[in-house]
Amino acid sequence: MKKFIGIIMIILLVSSCDVQQKKETKLPEVDVDIDTKSAQLPTFDVDWADVKVGTKTKTVKIPKVVVVMEEEEIEVPYIDIDMPNSGEKEELTLAVEAEVMVKEHSIDIKEIIATNKTLYVISELKELDQDLEDKKLRVSDRVIINAPDLNVKHIIMGEKPNRVFNDQYKYVNDINSFKSKLKNPKVIFTK
Repeated sequence: MKKFIGIIMIILLVSSCDVQQKKETKLPEVDVDIDTKSAQLPTFDVDWADVKVGTKTKTVKIPKVVVVMEEEEIEVPYIDIDMPNSGEKEELTLAVEAEVMVKEHSIDIKEIIATNKTLYVISELKELDQDLEDKKLRVSDRVIINAPDLNVKHIIMGEKPNRVFNDQYKYVNDINSFKSKLKNPKVIFTK
């Protein structure tokens, strides 16, 4: 079973890349008296995806206080991802939210990292000075992507607020340690 999964992973990895041969193979010429001439191995350019980043005006619901949602027009980052052999693309909103108490907070999507067919949305949650008294507040940020079907994982830098709502994301204190574990990461968006 492990061999089968390994073969599937290799097929997915190869099918998500666009490989173009830059030089042709040149094998050594061999004489009967074992005199060889220099050889040349092929070289390849491997491209993961063609990524275009811009902004798009979109009307979205922004949480102000828990249960109350207001609509506002805001500029939202827009990322267009073209992957080789990927098929149709779909426009998706990648949103991250946190529910906080005691102090007001901000949350911002700082970067998006691609590895194979997974996007890691890296956000930062910061505590601000304003007291909330006994109120709960949800803070959010979003990015719009136009891409083929990809796995999305949210990673939040900062202290996890003690609310059940916040269990849907992974919180880390050391983002560099997390990033060092990623295989062949490519940063496709930074803010």
